[in-house]
Amino acid sequence: MSRLKVDNIETRSGNNVAMDNALQLKSYTTAQRDALTASAGDVVYNSETGTIDFYNGTAWFSTSATTFTIPVEYLVIAGGGGGPASFGGGGGAGGYRNSYASETSGANSSTETPIQVLPDGTTYTVSIGAGGVAYASGTASSFSTITSTGGGRGGQYSSQGTLGGSGGGGSGHADAIGGLGTANQGFDGGTANYYVNNIGAGAGGGGAGAVGGDARNPEAVNVSGGHGGDGLTSSITGSAVTRAGGGGGGVGYEGSGSVGSGGSGGGGNGAKNQNNPGDGTVNTGSGGGGGGGVQSSGSQSSNGGSGVVILRWATADATISVGAGLTSTTTTDGSDTVVTFTAGTGTVSFS
Repeated sequence: MSRLKVDNIETRSGNNVAMDNALQLKSYTTAQRDALTASAGDVVYNSETGTIDFYNGTAWFSTSATTFTIPVEYLVIAGGGGGPASFGGGGGAGGYRNSYASETSGANSSTETPIQVLPDGTTYTVSIGAGGVAYASGTASSFSTITSTGGGRGGQYSSQGTLGGSGGGGSGHADAIGGLGTANQGFDGGTANYYVNNIGAGAGGGGAGAVGGDARNPEAVNVSGGHGGDGLTSSITGSAVTRAGGGGGGVGYEGSGSVGSGGSGGGGNGAKNQNNPGDGTVNTGSGGGGGGGVQSSGSQSSNGGSGVVILRWATADATISVGAGLTSTTTTDGSDTVVTFTAGTGTVSFS
């Protein structure tokens, strides 16, 4: 028969019960706990894990501070797509996923839910995506289960832009549509649909906050490149910064129209004739600008901007340990810690 032995118990207002000494729960190993004929609401001390465990009617769960999860807000941006030469379309921005405060996430979607992490040394992988080199799409960035897709590269000569976090703009040598963006990460690239007598222009790459601009001017002497789609602004670091703009479209070597400008947030400007287009800004995931040179020249191309991963949580909740292979900086904003990862792949843990 079970017995309750006490020296003093007091009742207080508000249905509280006060005890003069510490409450000592019955101690069990994990195997002993699992062998109990438990009922919902049973509570024991687990001597193996050092945790207070409770039974919810189906299974045992731990409730001590060593196993509580903490919310970590994140901004995960992939590498932007490159901008090719030859009436090139602008590169699309890398996928943009944001769970900070009530800010907008990619493709103007709702704020995502913060990641719950264990402050017990469990490791989580962080990877920073590279920008696409010239004729390549960007690569993915990730934190734990959150992955953002690399931006699509712009179309070249007569090809359409490729799909990505945000899609690349279509090429202006022939009718070419833009690549598709990824749902809740970025927008589509623009469409180019005019070319005659070596005059043509590429469309803009999609951005995290807007579709890439089309290149559709019907005047053969004034065909302009499409502007890159705008990026989005986040204050996760404590300061408002715009990132993930699409690259602007280039203008063919006999065209007299204006080049497409890069989207806000670091998108590279397009180029005309044999000039070099602008690269996407590093650590913004922005797309590179499209080149205007003829197909045989090939060198008038651009690179997409590398991605970034930013994490934020209450300083009192946990301390982070950053493993080898990652480049990062740590700051504080009010009562929160902010860590910005700018290169590499590795693991982090919290304690």
